[in-house]
Amino acid sequence: MSYIQGFVLAVPAANKQAYLDHATKSIALFRDYGMTRMVENWGDEVPDGTVTDFKRAVKAKDDETVLFSWLEWPSRQAYEDGTKRMMEDPRMAEMGECPFDGQRMIYGGFEPLLDDGPGGSTGYVDGYLVPVEAGNKEAYRGLASKASTVFRDYGATRVVEAWGDDVPDGTVTDYKGAVQATGDEHVVFSWVEWPSKETRDAGMAKVMEDPRMKPDTITELPFDGKRMVYGGFAPILDR
Repeated sequence: MSYIQGFVLAVPAANKQAYLDHATKSIALFRDYGMTRMVENWGDEVPDGTVTDFKRAVKAKDDETVLFSWLEWPSRQAYEDGTKRMMEDPRMAEMGECPFDGQRMIYGGFEPLLDDGPGGSTGYVDGYLVPVEAGNKEAYRGLASKASTVFRDYGATRVVEAWGDDVPDGTVTDYKGAVQATGDEHVVFSWVEWPSKETRDAGMAKVMEDPRMKPDTITELPFDGKRMVYGGFAPILDR
């Protein structure tokens, strides 16, 4: 099974093209060290939350947009070896200055709990960060599997749920702070891929009305839904 390296960051809206150029330039470098897919998603529908949200997660300013991005690796070993060797590659120094504040970028490594669907050309992404207690890992996996069936019934092409197992503490921002994780809670980095925003809008409306997603069916969530972070994102790079 693959391994996920997930990122959330804030980019000044005026730097969108500069960010895309920077990310595109890095593809060859990452592929040389084993990465199999890079996906960069620009915030499109990123709501304010009452307890947590994506903007607060990266301390986004008024003129900044939140990005939800990930890299896919063949395995955790490939991820660890590849990222370590890449840091020693002189091309890293040639990448130039980042068009965003790297101190507020949150990142980590995640082991897939669920990878459902063939994927394909992705036209829209719903991204989520979820705090889940270690003891609820299997309960969360079961719930995610049931929800994935519903999403795919209404047009989603892939659903991924990935369990945080290499999620460092940051000095300014980090995943744990993003969801206000406590005790033995782990952060789940999750997304739903759709072929287009139109399909997503129509499909999500049906998902919300489906009896399989109602409280009488899902009686008790194995996580604190008030601290779940979510938003809709438009892919700007998928290679």
